[in-house]
Amino acid sequence: MERRHLTHFNIAGFTYYDGPIVFNELKIGTELRLVAEPDNRYDPKAVALYFGEHKLGFVPRGENSPISKLLEQGYAEIFETRIQRINATDHPENQVGVVVYLKKNG
Repeated sequence: MERRHLTHFNIAGFTYYDGPIVFNELKIGTELRLVAEPDNRYDPKAVALYFGEHKLGFVPRGENSPISKLLEQGYAEIFETRIQRINATDHPENQVGVVVYLKKNG
């Protein structure tokens, strides 16, 4: 299946959620799930990142608007989201880099 790079970023809020709990289970290439949070009191365009049932944090505010719109319209299947970079020695908010691809329709 063809895919195209959409964006890449560090997970926002990583230290405030389950990221530190599951850090040793995360590997480069691990697939993550995007979940829109339109009721988020801080940002109605918030998009959370999940590893299984563990919330790792969010797509950064400057990257979340188009992803949020597509998720809210039911297009979750067009995204492929994977861990691109892990560095345990970086600042905690920079330890995990993510890449989001758009999968080709059809």
